[in-house]
Amino acid sequence: MNRQAREPHWFKSSYSSGEGGECVEVCLASDIVMVRDSKRATGPTLSVDADAWSAFVEQAARG
Repeated sequence: MNRQAREPHWFKSSYSSGEGGECVEVCLASDIVMVRDSKRATGPTLSVDADAWSAFVEQAARG
């Protein structure tokens, strides 16, 4: 079977203004979440467990 690797789908927060400010991009995979600086798309990425990411987002939403 010939499987081609797909490019990850990165997206910015809906809160991002798109005016060149500081922003991160996120890529959701089956069991990990990757995070990178939107201004340095070829730079380093941070990978975290999907459960840990969910806990982080829930906590951030609470303030």
